[in-house]
Amino acid sequence: MAASCWKGRLDSVFDYKTPKFIVAKNKKVGILYRLIQLSIIGYLIGWVFLRKKGYQETDEAIQSSVITKLKGVSVTNTTESGVLVWGPEDYVIPPQGEDALFVVTNFFETPNQKLGYCAESPKVLQGLCQQDNDCQEGREVVAGHGVKSGRCLSRGENSTGTCEIFGWCPVERPFKPQSLLTNVENFTIYIKNFIVFPKFTFSKSNILDTTDQSYLKKCRYDEKLHPYCPIFRLGDLTLRAGYNFSDMATFGGSIGIHIKWDCDLDKGYSSCHPQYHFTRQDISTSNNAIAVGFNFRHARYYKNAAGESYRSLFKVYGVRFNIMVNGRAGMFSIVPTAINVGSGLALMGAGVFLCDMILLYLMKNGTAYRQRKFEGQLASEDVNTTNVTISKSHDTILSGY
Repeated sequence: MAASCWKGRLDSVFDYKTPKFIVAKNKKVGILYRLIQLSIIGYLIGWVFLRKKGYQETDEAIQSSVITKLKGVSVTNTTESGVLVWGPEDYVIPPQGEDALFVVTNFFETPNQKLGYCAESPKVLQGLCQQDNDCQEGREVVAGHGVKSGRCLSRGENSTGTCEIFGWCPVERPFKPQSLLTNVENFTIYIKNFIVFPKFTFSKSNILDTTDQSYLKKCRYDEKLHPYCPIFRLGDLTLRAGYNFSDMATFGGSIGIHIKWDCDLDKGYSSCHPQYHFTRQDISTSNNAIAVGFNFRHARYYKNAAGESYRSLFKVYGVRFNIMVNGRAGMFSIVPTAINVGSGLALMGAGVFLCDMILLYLMKNGTAYRQRKFEGQLASEDVNTTNVTISKSHDTILSGY
């Protein structure tokens, strides 16, 4: 008995199952089936091929280089520095810009600092004291300006309520920043971007291919009139990000410049264009005033005639520009086309499966449908004839099913 059972299972491995087509005269199921087919065809043509260009091979490993240069002159007149003329070599940090650069719009100078003893700033919490024991000698002041000397300057005419420190003196005093560099919004920034899509050996830049030597001297970027002019006015950059430059000049800020290349190489070289998007990056949607702005400090060192070392400390505010490049290129290829067409045809089977499930399990006469859909041919030794003729190519289920 067991041997017969195993033999039957082994023989079933070599059975061949052939599909059988049955015409079901049911308008509701027929309409559903056609709607599924049309939906799949619409998805395949509209979304896969037209929207996502599924017939193309793509390359997103863009190789990019960015070169920047600023132009503009400003004049300042302060008590500490007097009259100064600022050129790009003064207000651009670093001077040789690449994909990130900082433009000084405002600064505060603490001149002629010298190593020595002086009072810590009242703004430094760990520098506050009431007695000498609060100022442990030799201990660094975290986020301060030097090392504690052991004295608390809380008494006397020059009392500050802070520890005496050894460091660069006098320390930076509190101040309310004001926008000092004038006309900065009219400065211009030159952004040269060169990109390569290595898979297609395709390269291009964001500069107009022209023989006019004066083009870069007179053009300004305009999305419609001059899309291939790489020269931007700083005030226009912040306006495109949704902010006025004058509002950012006092405390500084950060602007992101996104250059996107979306190239359909089937349409040719002239159809690959850079697209620019500008966003402010130092402020969140919650508009938290504590974190707004951008500033840092740097110093200039020198020695006097006696050989003593001095420095001038600058706290500079300004706008930082971050340039980010991404892109995608596509070109027709038979491989992705065949894959997407095959996937679409495979999805067609989903309509057949769904309609079969409805006829088999949801219709009231599903049993009759199952009897006509599934048949098993008897083994050759159980029949009296060696030839089996199928008299009908398909069965017809009446509309009542």
